[in-house]
Amino acid sequence: MNAKRVLVAYGSKHGATAGIADEIGKTLRADGLDAVVLPADTVVDVSSYDGVVVGGALYAGRWNGKASRCVRRNAEQLRHRPVWLFSSGPVDSSAEQGAIPPVPGVARRMKKLGAREHMTFGGAVTAETPGRIARSLVRHGKGGDFRDPARIQEWAHHIGDELTGPTAPGTTP
Repeated sequence: MNAKRVLVAYGSKHGATAGIADEIGKTLRADGLDAVVLPADTVVDVSSYDGVVVGGALYAGRWNGKASRCVRRNAEQLRHRPVWLFSSGPVDSSAEQGAIPPVPGVARRMKKLGAREHMTFGGAVTAETPGRIARSLVRHGKGGDFRDPARIQEWAHHIGDELTGPTAPGTTP
């Protein structure tokens, strides 16, 4: 039997999003799935995947543009397979303290796609993060890495279970 193929696409290479996508991909592979992690702006066809996870950074109440364009570009194909969305967002511990609902633009995309769920993970702004705003946050002591690897792995295991369990798409209960 072939392993289920999962695409994990991320919209921003800086901050936490790429790292979260890598952690999701690594966890799915450890669970026996064929996980491919790609930048969202390189994804042109999702038809060969059994499930898709798309993530983008939150900035000023908006989801990353590359992630948004990836979802719009592949909307028709995404409607026919399981989809999960994630955001890397607050540069504080609030994402670990309770569920953060998706920003309005992500909530609309979820509804249009029939996405299974959305998760917000903590963000990361460190001295290595490029940009004037990042440097300012770090200089004022507001930076840091607020990703929780255990929480990311738990969510990835959940996705893997949904794709391979008895009620997975393409299986008969």
